[in-house]
Amino acid sequence: MGSSGAVKLACVMVICMVVAAPAAVEAAITCGQVASSLTPCVSYLQKGGAVPPGCCSGIKSLNSAAKTTGDRQAACKCLKTFSGSVPGINLGLASGLPGKCGVSVPYKISPSTDCSKVT
Repeated sequence: MGSSGAVKLACVMVICMVVAAPAAVEAAITCGQVASSLTPCVSYLQKGGAVPPGCCSGIKSLNSAAKTTGDRQAACKCLKTFSGSVPGINLGLASGLPGKCGVSVPYKISPSTDCSKVT
């Protein structure tokens, strides 16, 4: 996929997330922020291989931005929307990605996660 295709994909993902997963009012994390943090991870999530350094940077910054329960619930909803909006995402790779980047996430990254129970 060329850089033009990647930009189009990122734009489509952001639009889908804004429409499908409005964040809680008290949450400081937006789906746009989640999408831009995870965009460097898309090729890894689709094909595997080495995790790009920019991907881990995005995961780490997103994790440190999720300070409150509302932030973590909003990030969870956005992650679920993100994983459903990008074709070819390997959910096994997605669920293991935080650990590969040295980050502990307090919930499983999966379409079946109940984000309202994330604390």
